[in-house]
Amino acid sequence: MKHDLPNGVMLNAYPDSIDVDLAGMVRMLQRPEFADVFSLFYILPTVFNSDLDRGFSVIDYDLNDELVKQADLDALADLNIELKYDLVLNHLSVGSPQFQDMLANGAESEFADFFIDWNAFWEGEGELHEDGYIVPSKEHLDQLFMRKPGLPILAVRFPDGSDRFYWNTFYQQVDIVDDERTYLGQMDLNAKSEKVWDFYRETLTKLAAQGAKILRLDAFAYLHKEIGQTNFFNVPGTWDYLDRLRGIAQDCGLILLPEIHSEYGTGLHEELSDQHYPIYDFFFPGLVIDAIDTGENTRLLRWIDEITSRNLKTVNMLGCHDGIPVIDLKGRDGSDGQSNGLIDDATIDEIIDRLLDRGGRVKNLYGPDGNKISYYQVNATFFSALGESEDRLLLARAIQLFMPGTPQVWYLDLFAGTNNYAAADAGGTGGHKEINRTNLTAADIEEGLQRSVVQDQLEMMRLRNTSPAFDGELTVLDTAPNVLGLRWSNGESTATLEADLAAGTFTIS
Repeated sequence: MKHDLPNGVMLNAYPDSIDVDLAGMVRMLQRPEFADVFSLFYILPTVFNSDLDRGFSVIDYDLNDELVKQADLDALADLNIELKYDLVLNHLSVGSPQFQDMLANGAESEFADFFIDWNAFWEGEGELHEDGYIVPSKEHLDQLFMRKPGLPILAVRFPDGSDRFYWNTFYQQVDIVDDERTYLGQMDLNAKSEKVWDFYRETLTKLAAQGAKILRLDAFAYLHKEIGQTNFFNVPGTWDYLDRLRGIAQDCGLILLPEIHSEYGTGLHEELSDQHYPIYDFFFPGLVIDAIDTGENTRLLRWIDEITSRNLKTVNMLGCHDGIPVIDLKGRDGSDGQSNGLIDDATIDEIIDRLLDRGGRVKNLYGPDGNKISYYQVNATFFSALGESEDRLLLARAIQLFMPGTPQVWYLDLFAGTNNYAAADAGGTGGHKEINRTNLTAADIEEGLQRSVVQDQLEMMRLRNTSPAFDGELTVLDTAPNVLGLRWSNGESTATLEADLAAGTFTIS
């Protein structure tokens, strides 16, 4: 039986997205304008102690006391707002107590098998490089899914002077000055070690005590590793690990939300749902842009029909801390040469071109030869992605709030934020994401609340968050192709959206 998600509206932000810490966000949510607007809050992982990747390189899951106080969490509980946190399943920072203990004590550390010894893993399955690490055989290398050029390893100097090589899927860096080494990176966890599972149980217990209701599982598909597999979403090993974690989560009263980007044609969203997990609706942002730009409901209605007919449990969003998904909409070609995507490749390219014309930045995927093989995401605020039209933003928000699933609202979209090119340019290699992460001051909030585009969103979100109709059944109304009609009914309570996509207008009754 599916573990249903809470049905209210979810805010999404960093702890310091408003003013300089979580207290600033709490003060905003305590204002009368925000009464009954949100029942959930997805706080991004700088809520914990971390050192890289804007929070996704976790040192430990204690509260980051520079940004968050227990009193802030208590105040959110007083507002009846439950929390969603990230659990970065695959890795921990080199700053973690476990890694630091291994640095200090080497092979004698109680955490010596907490991380993955590369050479021990690949023993007998490759050739020893002159620098001391094993290079897996070509048949294994051809299988591996890797996030960066070169082998995913970090050389770790043990106290006895020996170098050990540890698996490191994402970021790693070693600086050596006068033979003194400092490390920066994210170390893959060895899920074959019971100490790792003790750590998971301890962490989930801690997060539940901090008010968590939902845990988004970041990088979960990399956790299970086995010789001869891709080591990305290994089957059945990934399912075995998720089932074990779900048992711990259920003991703690937590819902797990595995997060993964994949093309629609792979069917991974269906596999997750079939295993009774809720899913992230990464298809919706592109579909709603397509519907508003073309004035046609066809492709969006197809996806709504699939959600309802398959009883998919989803979290949907317009913007978020990352980019606007693009390749997620793609399909795979069948034997007849036809793609099974939600949108055909040519139309996806047209969407990308429009978003770039409106000022978006791109993150690309590259092949082993260094050539671009695909756009991955377009980075932009959703307001800018819609051409900075307030009417279009309100239409997109209305459609989101009437979609099946739990609506997640990026704080900057609520205030119709525009692309921050200065932050993107100053952000270096990963700066494209900063285009949509502008921190707002108390003065910005005060000014924003005077704008009708903000007031109207809050009014719609309050309806979505409080009306019993949305706990009922969804009916898709029979309309012309340029009109989207959605009605929620629960007893005598109904809520109806009629949106003219071509005209860019809508009514809610």
